Amino acid sequence: MQGKLAKAEIILSSDGCDEIKLIGDECRHGWNQYVFSNSSHSVYHQYDWRDMMHKIFNTETYYLAAFCMGHIVGVLPFARLKSRIFGDFMVSLPYFNYGGVLANSDRIACLLWQSATKLGERLGVSHIEIRHTEPVLPVSMVRKDKVAMLLTLPSSSEELFKQLSSKLRSQIRRPQREGALTQVGGQEILHDFYRVFSKNMRDLGTPVYPKSFFASILEQFPDVTKLIVVRLANEPVAAAFLIGHNGTMEIPWASSLRKFNHLSVNMQLYWDALRYSIEHGYRSFDFGRCTLDSGTYQFKKQWGAKPAQLYWYYWMRSGGDLPYINHTNPKYRLFIALWKSLPLWFANWLGPKLIKHLP
Repeated sequence: MQGKLAKAEIILSSDGCDEIKLIGDECRHGWNQYVFSNSSHSVYHQYDWRDMMHKIFNTETYYLAAFCMGHIVGVLPFARLKSRIFGDFMVSLPYFNYGGVLANSDRIACLLWQSATKLGERLGVSHIEIRHTEPVLPVSMVRKDKVAMLLTLPSSSEELFKQLSSKLRSQIRRPQREGALTQVGGQEILHDFYRVFSKNMRDLGTPVYPKSFFASILEQFPDVTKLIVVRLANEPVAAAFLIGHNGTMEIPWASSLRKFNHLSVNMQLYWDALRYSIEHGYRSFDFGRCTLDSGTYQFKKQWGAKPAQLYWYYWMRSGGDLPYINHTNPKYRLFIALWKSLPLWFANWLGPKLIKHLP
């Protein structure tokens, strides 16, 4: 069953007025209306992402909504990822850093969680993963090895520049002296963005998302999404994707070509992303998730970003260890090494067929 096509179905009823339902497109307006009314929502809670996941990846989705007196009082979106290689599980939400429960109370949040585990049992998935920024669920199985790196933005880019170390300021200026130019745009520079991003993903040993994935996001959310491309001698050498929500600018995807790293083109990329965010009224900048004290953590910390704990909750149908379906898992080491050696055209063809199954 494709969750996108499902009609309303009651999953759980409480002693009070609450019911938890699997909902379909008939509740789209009510779902989004509730999401926008909740101050803790992220852009990924919007119903429109369900359309995108179904359209691009044919992902099976299950959207749970809590109702009281006919009104939505809580939501929990899920995508089911199912493959022979990586297994069968549900995530809220895959492909992104955020998702999880939005609810009017802790009690409703718990009812949504109970409904999710009931659904997981019925579907026979191996586990459920819910991604949160706060400890909102009384669940014992939780991963806390990741943090989000957040920077409070000053009122001007000049003020931010003064806050940076002299070494970082010098690295920002380096590509500018080489004649590097930065362009901010949308669909018109998608090809250049993808050219850099896909090559960098291949070099990292990671399957790449299809270009249509990014095109769909830009089309669906034109007011809050931007691409940034840095060029040297008109060649794209660094690129990033920006998504704004709730006063925060997030940079979920950023890449630079390794052969130009000695020129610090990635520093110009991040600096111009920060400058753009300040100029457009964003109050904070989200550098994305990483592991404490890792190389990525140190890179983000040098900009002044502070760690914010992430809480990833799990339900395991058969118990056992928490899943690690990512590049840090030693069992994928050979796969990563082989992927790095693939011709770029082949990696770009095969990658989208695999990445849709990865959380």
